[in-house]
Amino acid sequence: MNDGLLTGDGHGVRGGVGEQRPVRVSGAVHGRGGWPLEQATITLVGPAGGQLGRGAVGTDGSFAVLVPTAGPATVIVAAPGALPVARAVTIPANGLDLGVVTLARPGDAGTPRPGRWTIDPAHSTIAITAQHLGLSKVHGRFRRFSGELVVSDSVEQSWCQARLDADSIDTGNEQRDEHLRSADFLDAGQFAEIRYDSTSVEAAGPGRWIVHGRLDLAGTARAVPLEVRYSGTRPDPWGGVRAGFTATARLNREDFRMNWNQAVELGLSLVGTHLLVELDIQAVLAD
Repeated sequence: MNDGLLTGDGHGVRGGVGEQRPVRVSGAVHGRGGWPLEQATITLVGPAGGQLGRGAVGTDGSFAVLVPTAGPATVIVAAPGALPVARAVTIPANGLDLGVVTLARPGDAGTPRPGRWTIDPAHSTIAITAQHLGLSKVHGRFRRFSGELVVSDSVEQSWCQARLDADSIDTGNEQRDEHLRSADFLDAGQFAEIRYDSTSVEAAGPGRWIVHGRLDLAGTARAVPLEVRYSGTRPDPWGGVRAGFTATARLNREDFRMNWNQAVELGLSLVGTHLLVELDIQAVLAD
């Protein structure tokens, strides 16, 4: 007995001897910020204009649609509030993986509007992650910070700065946080402010840049690049305009004279040397 297969439009297709089995078209749909678009739909249309299959994405943004046969087709990806994308493809007999399809919203551009943007701390996060015993990760965040981004007509002439209160570190454990504020790590009593100032901006692709800058941390300054991605611009309910950015940086804490560690058996360190810094920033147009 043959198993039944379900096409994207809900029709059953059975494969028997001499019959052509359906072909799978898969992929994922994300917004500009990298988040899955759960309400997106995928429609495949044949050369004659007939629908070959249709489906919706799952909660993770992925989809899989079955079409009756291999061959040329047009893939149409759409979601509420987003600009649809149509792509001509040739579907091979062993199936087609479209990868990630990114949908933009009306008004989105590859760069934010020129002007001065101030960081909204209530809707932004500056987080840091370290390894513990090489087995798990400890996550922390800074509760108090401020900053601004000045976007020029030529994005390469743009700049940014940020200020963080060192004693606002929060990992969810007060004893650990007090140790992080001590001279073993942030030395918040002597160096209350962590400062980042950009020095140049380098394009790295559509909506992506490498921001080169200097990080002043615990009395030591080092060059630290940020990998920045622009998520888009939206009006807010209060008559303002907001833009979203994500950024990552990787630090070696020993570069900033944070050399404390505690060795355990087999030579393992209690706290990992390398740190991952992740920024999720929402900024308001101030000009």
